[in-house]
Amino acid sequence: MNAVNPTGRRVRGAVLRRLDASVPFADSRPLTIEDVELAAPEGREVLVRIEAASVCHSDLSVVEGVRPRPTPMLLGHEAAGIVEELGPEVTDVQIGDRVVMTFLPRCGECTQCQTGGRLPCSLGSRSNESGELIGGGFRLGKLAGTGEQVHHHLGVSGFATRAVVDERSVVAIGHDVPADVAAVLGCAVLTGGGAVLNAANTSPGATVIVVGLGGVGMAAILVALALDHPVVGVDGVKTKRELAIELGADHAFDPASAVAEDIRAELVIDATGSPRGFETAVALTTPGGTTVTVGLPAPGAMSEISPLGLVAQARTIVGSYLGSAVPRRDIPKFIDLWRRGRLPVERLISSEVSLERINEAMDALASGSQMRQVIRFDEAHRR
Repeated sequence: MNAVNPTGRRVRGAVLRRLDASVPFADSRPLTIEDVELAAPEGREVLVRIEAASVCHSDLSVVEGVRPRPTPMLLGHEAAGIVEELGPEVTDVQIGDRVVMTFLPRCGECTQCQTGGRLPCSLGSRSNESGELIGGGFRLGKLAGTGEQVHHHLGVSGFATRAVVDERSVVAIGHDVPADVAAVLGCAVLTGGGAVLNAANTSPGATVIVVGLGGVGMAAILVALALDHPVVGVDGVKTKRELAIELGADHAFDPASAVAEDIRAELVIDATGSPRGFETAVALTTPGGTTVTVGLPAPGAMSEISPLGLVAQARTIVGSYLGSAVPRRDIPKFIDLWRRGRLPVERLISSEVSLERINEAMDALASGSQMRQVIRFDEAHRR
């Protein structure tokens, strides 16, 4: 593995040192704000000044230990910023571009990359699991006092003032797209909206049910509405059901009542990340319909469904990672919908939070009170 070449450049970011912190995180402080050395971009890599990063449940899952990752790790994967420096082999972006950062780089050459987004890139998946960049090694330095290597989070590490990422982890967009909107496009909209757009062949005008109304589920609702589908939201939290109605959903139900009232649809999106939520989504899928699951439960979590029900009623279950998306193909589609006023991504942003309050942000996300909290990096944070 490549070591960082010291350049004197340091970034300030949120570093996760351990996976066993107790809740509330505001007290145990698993994330610490630290200065970390950052090397210059190499090969196909770019240096990005982070403008905005949002707090996603995938970040929380790492903090909780549900998605084990190597530590210490500089967290954050849903971010946007401005390209400031290019590696010698970069061809797809230019200095000054605003870019959306995406958490699954695609090499474009492996067998899985030839599936049109259905399967995640094998090389990108391996580098994400090891905490390295897809080009190999680290551009982050070591922790002062311990000598431990700081790992990259999903090829991004966006909870920082700057990041070095592979150009295959970014998509250049227009400067008319605000940085906070751009950040949310990179994960919530790709995952939830991509599930509607890519993962199932849905009849025009068919009703879409979305189970689990966090940021990803709400993004699925927005995209389904933008594509002229009637939409039903399902969640146990009343305020989330109310927001789904505000966004344009035709109806919103508690999970138990949705099943009891025989609510069914041809396409049902499971965005809960829980076995019970997945079971609910399957139960709400009409015979001949498709259940698309995009949540990430704990590795050992198991669900119970009837194989006979799948066979006798010709149901389909589809797993969809990152919404079965190809970011460079799909992000421009979502931006076009946003520009036409059809996709109000701003509505997914529930609040702003400072980098220094990242632990409190994790608690708020875990409580279900927030969808997308956005960290904006001002001049006081930049170095």
